[in-house]
Amino acid sequence: MRLERSVEGLQLYATVRVELPAAVEEALLRGVPMVFLAEADVVRHRWYWTDRKVASAQRHMRLAYQPLTRRWRLNIGTGVITASSLGMTLNQNFDTLAEAVAALQRVSGWKIADASMLDPDATHKVEFRFGLDLGQLPRPFQIGAFGQSDWSISATANQQIGPETTR
Repeated sequence: MRLERSVEGLQLYATVRVELPAAVEEALLRGVPMVFLAEADVVRHRWYWTDRKVASAQRHMRLAYQPLTRRWRLNIGTGVITASSLGMTLNQNFDTLAEAVAALQRVSGWKIADASMLDPDATHKVEFRFGLDLGQLPRPFQIGAFGQSDWSISATANQQIGPETTR
């Protein structure tokens, strides 16, 4: 994970290593879409009180196999992806599952906080989480997936970013 401050705000760059369990891959091949969720919280360190969350961002990524075209589709959006919101997302098509998963693993230039939210003289911590969103699976899969390691896909990372230095 790498963080960059700019005039516009704070951007996150990350590469997540994801290995799909056999149960998830089998469900994908049967046409069941999987939704992955990337979350980032920006927390300002305060010595006199508990830390304060100054910004929070989410990115939903829906991976689905299209059996008629034999192609993989990855939809990326900032909100929950539904059938009516598919037009409001970034859509990419891939020939293989490996290509689609490689695109799913990269987070590049994701703006997680506006510059006005960040105090230039304070230390901030970014908490990044990535995982399979079990709440967006079809109902029969939700019942069987909770508590099973075959459906557990998650990664976390934390990084501090100090006060801005003047040049």
